[in-house]
Amino acid sequence: MKEMAPYNLDLRSRSQELRRNQTEAESLLWSFLRRKQLDGFQWYRQKPLGNCIVDFYCPKRNLVVEADGAQHSTAEGREYDEERDAELKELGFKILRFSNQEILNNTKKVLDIIKDF
Repeated sequence: MKEMAPYNLDLRSRSQELRRNQTEAESLLWSFLRRKQLDGFQWYRQKPLGNCIVDFYCPKRNLVVEADGAQHSTAEGREYDEERDAELKELGFKILRFSNQEILNNTKKVLDIIKDF
C-alpha cells in the first residue's frame, strides 16, 4: 500500500472545519468520489498535503482536484493558486482545477476529465 503523503499537523483542525462546511460544488463532487465510486479509487476530502489543504486527493493516482470559487478568479487568488500548485507539484502531485460552476453545471464532464487524467 502506498504511504500517505506527509503534512503539517497544525492543519488538521482547519481541514476538519472545512469538511464540516463544504461548498455546494464540493458536496456534489464528493457524492461521486466517496466510497471508491469513481473507478474504485479511494479519495479524501479537505486533505492536508505538505503545507496545503486540498479539496480532494487520490493517493493511488497522486492526484489533487480543486473546486474553485469566485475568489480564485481574482489576481490575488490566481497568484495564491499558482504558489500552492508549485508547492504541490514539487511534492509530486498532479493537480486538476475546476470552477464551482463547472462542477455544478457540467458534473459528468468534470468526472470524465478526472477519470481520464
